[in-house]
Amino acid sequence: MNCLQILPELNVGGVETGTLDLARHLVKLGHKAVVVSAGGPMVKDIQAAGAVHYQLPVHKKSLWVMFKMIPALADIIKKEKIDIVHARSRVPAWIAYFACRRTKAVFITTCHGYYKKHLFSYVMGWSKRVIALSNIIARHMIEDFDVPVERVRIIARSVDASRFSYQNPDEKRKEEFNIGIIGRITPLKGHLHFIKAMAKVSRSIPRLKIWIVGDAPAQKQAYKEQVQVLVRRLGLWHCTEFLGVQRNIPEIMSQLDLVVLATTTHEAFGRVIIEAQAAGVPVVATEVGGVVDIIENNVNGLLVPAQDSSAMAEAVLRIFKDKALARTLAENAYKKVLEKYNVELMVKNTLAVYEEALNSFKILILKFSSLGDIILSTAGIRAIRERFAEHYKISFLVGEECKDVLLRCPYIDELLVADFKGKDSGFKGLWNMGRLLRKKNFDIVVDLQNNRASHILARLSASLNRYGYDNKKLGFLLNYRIKDDKPPIGPVEHQFRILKLLGIDLKDAHLEIWPSHGSRRLCLSPAKLCEELGYRDMRVVLTGTQADAPAAESLIGMVKNTKLINACGKTTVNQLACLIKKCAAYVSADSSPLHVAAAVNTPFVALFGPTDPRRHMPPANDYVLIKKDLPCSPCYKSKCKKKKCVELITPEEVMQAILKIIK
Repeated sequence: MNCLQILPELNVGGVETGTLDLARHLVKLGHKAVVVSAGGPMVKDIQAAGAVHYQLPVHKKSLWVMFKMIPALADIIKKEKIDIVHARSRVPAWIAYFACRRTKAVFITTCHGYYKKHLFSYVMGWSKRVIALSNIIARHMIEDFDVPVERVRIIARSVDASRFSYQNPDEKRKEEFNIGIIGRITPLKGHLHFIKAMAKVSRSIPRLKIWIVGDAPAQKQAYKEQVQVLVRRLGLWHCTEFLGVQRNIPEIMSQLDLVVLATTTHEAFGRVIIEAQAAGVPVVATEVGGVVDIIENNVNGLLVPAQDSSAMAEAVLRIFKDKALARTLAENAYKKVLEKYNVELMVKNTLAVYEEALNSFKILILKFSSLGDIILSTAGIRAIRERFAEHYKISFLVGEECKDVLLRCPYIDELLVADFKGKDSGFKGLWNMGRLLRKKNFDIVVDLQNNRASHILARLSASLNRYGYDNKKLGFLLNYRIKDDKPPIGPVEHQFRILKLLGIDLKDAHLEIWPSHGSRRLCLSPAKLCEELGYRDMRVVLTGTQADAPAAESLIGMVKNTKLINACGKTTVNQLACLIKKCAAYVSADSSPLHVAAAVNTPFVALFGPTDPRRHMPPANDYVLIKKDLPCSPCYKSKCKKKKCVELITPEEVMQAILKIIK
């Protein structure tokens, strides 16, 4: 597997350490590890681990620079034959997202922060898998950024315990009591509250030493000065050391008696906590974000409210005065670190996410209507399922009025229903439906509807592979398309021309339908020949919609010597299928019940008027087609003054066709 991690810089920090740990173990396991960043002190560590480093200005928030970096990163992806691109920050994620769309590499993100809810942060939820460091971050991405639960994976940060030497707090403690706060000097890390707490602690610990490890970024220098002024004002300057950035954290931990994490906002995880615990250093931390995943209060550490310097001071003094408590907290914490936060487990879980992302695919089939066309698509659905059997999840988007026919389809995993005549109508409805499809992150979209709405939805899905016909109905929105310029062919064959682009050939054209096991009746179909059928002891059932019921009642009043059954508007699609399945024969015009008859293998007489049977005739073995070839046919007009194509079909012709197929 060829993996690329991209992050802003390789300075000292939790993100950078995690990147190095993963790269080092990927190489050990025989994978290719590539890292892209703006450089930094840890570049040589990356290279020493056997990983490849590319230096690009992927840390700059300039739109122009970000735009230029997209082709540059795409070139690296192609050159190194990258399978997975793993973004660990927002600016690199924007660059990686568009580079992956160019190269079709799999895009993964890890959320290292509790991001503010604005457009710039949404890209962290657009990946095929979103890795969260803690439960609080997972909930944040799901609730605030609408990331589907199925795409979120929780993988905690880790610590390489072999780099740290565990020391019992009792044996370690000397005359001086060293308390450290480790991290960037920024307001969210709570240094001011920490200093105020230390002022209270200093009254009870005469030989107190305060270590402030880390530095302020350029834009936070004023805050650092504010911290230094507070240290002087509270009389702590003599016992406080500003150590700046320190790369040898294990050495720092070996000299500390206590670590305090004073973060004021949701902490994504808190790597410094598990690093301290790996060295046997007790921890006092604010009860924020992912910290509660690591620390169970009074079991493996002490938790205090955020921005509460008094509570922080009391917790510190508890550990100072109660050596048994300090020892118990350290021992429990060390056991948990070895069990849950070891680097091998992090690498194993990350590789599992990579493998899952590479080997799981989602296909969307678009076919909204009509009922007959849905049934005609069943051969294609079956062929898609056979072609993509393992690791593929197939979803089908259908119109509200046609959903029943697919409710029990064994070839699809998820049925999506759109109400295009109601809440999903118009451009707003399409846009909202597109948002839903984007969340599902489809790898392939197969457009069997091939109209403007379906082409728009295919594009709005943001799928990288969109298949359909290149027609005059916005077909350019598909990136794998075929011209619809051949002579008219059957509807199933017409669909399989699209599927051919996916390597699927037409081998089995039979249609299917999956009705429920409801009540069953014997039936035939409506026509003017009802009396003749009655004379031959054939029972007739009239089928149709609710709108056809009055016409059926009128027909019943006209027919003598036979009793007709009026089932118009009294069946669901699945009940109609059960009804037709028991028929000796079924007579229908070019409409959805004709396709139902083909799907349930009932012999039928197909009456074609203004439409072309070459394009709409369902595949079947036992049928009779009746059509009058006229100069004006096919015209596809819903209204016609002459109506000759229908009126020229005589009851005698239909009767002979029925007798032929029922023998």
